[in-house]
Amino acid sequence: MELVDIAARAAGENFPVGSVLFPRPLRPHIRALYCYARLVDELGDAYDGDRLAALDELEREVDLAFAGAATWPVLRNVQPTIHEFDLPRAPFLRLIEANRMDQHIRAYETWADLKHYCVHSADPCGRLVLGVLRRLGDAELVAASDSVCTGLQLVNFLQDVPRDLELGRIYLPAEERHTFGDPPLDRPNEDLLALLRFEARRAAELLSAGEVLRDGIGGRLGRAVALFARGGLAALDALESAGWDIFSRRPRPSRARLAREAALVLVR
Repeated sequence: MELVDIAARAAGENFPVGSVLFPRPLRPHIRALYCYARLVDELGDAYDGDRLAALDELEREVDLAFAGAATWPVLRNVQPTIHEFDLPRAPFLRLIEANRMDQHIRAYETWADLKHYCVHSADPCGRLVLGVLRRLGDAELVAASDSVCTGLQLVNFLQDVPRDLELGRIYLPAEERHTFGDPPLDRPNEDLLALLRFEARRAAELLSAGEVLRDGIGGRLGRAVALFARGGLAALDALESAGWDIFSRRPRPSRARLAREAALVLVR
């Protein structure tokens, strides 16, 4: 697929949470940021050509967007958001760097190593949202956002162990795999189940920072931002309810569960 095709497809992505729960004036900006994140992942995971070269080209497009001269659809869409909210360049570039890491790092030795990856792959998304809310100067909110985003990333890792293994990647730290007896990751087994539950407890603890976001931002908007964390916790519940069967399907919260969570934000 050509770069221009991927960029056009990402520009048409729908953002289900932002389009409903954020104030109407902010929705186009949240959606534009979401599409940018999707574009970076598409280039890092699905592009058939030279992915590192494609990511380099995307970084040049980011530079053009900050100069007001972007040419790719996604960057043209996000360009007004960058300038209206004076967003920093670092989160955009860290998402690109995370996908560069994916091209040559197949596994992580320690939790600290994996957390460093999440600083690039996950935390920038929350920081960009805080930028649109004009709350990037609040250190407590930034720290809480980083925790929630890392927690959400860990939930995705738990859901996608088989898919990541097919891509040649392992996002369960080797140090912890050793602690749980180096279980095989390609089939159900008791040691793997214990490892996954251990990682789930870590994810849940990180996601608990959603309460800091809710209270710190306040009002319906605070509850809307905190809904990301609630969605992650709902995904952990779905994994437990499915008996951690991640091999026959990808356990996830039902649409009804997510709709109930969203409805609570709307009516409170």
